[in-house]
Amino acid sequence: MEDRWLSVDEIAAYLGIKRDTVYKWITEKHMPSHRMGRLWKFKKDEVDDWVKTGDAADSKTRQELSA
Repeated sequence: MEDRWLSVDEIAAYLGIKRDTVYKWITEKHMPSHRMGRLWKFKKDEVDDWVKTGDAADSKTRQELSA
């Protein structure tokens, strides 16, 4: 299994979102990321776990899911 670091562009493509959304989620939703100098890098399995736990959902969606 390939276990490499993904770039902002790669994780955005993987999630089907724009790169600006990735940066927004890093700051606002605490998306799992690692800063390496000026670059942000991601582990796919960490991001997958983050999405599965519901942390990627907005607060309204989380409330609906828990009801």
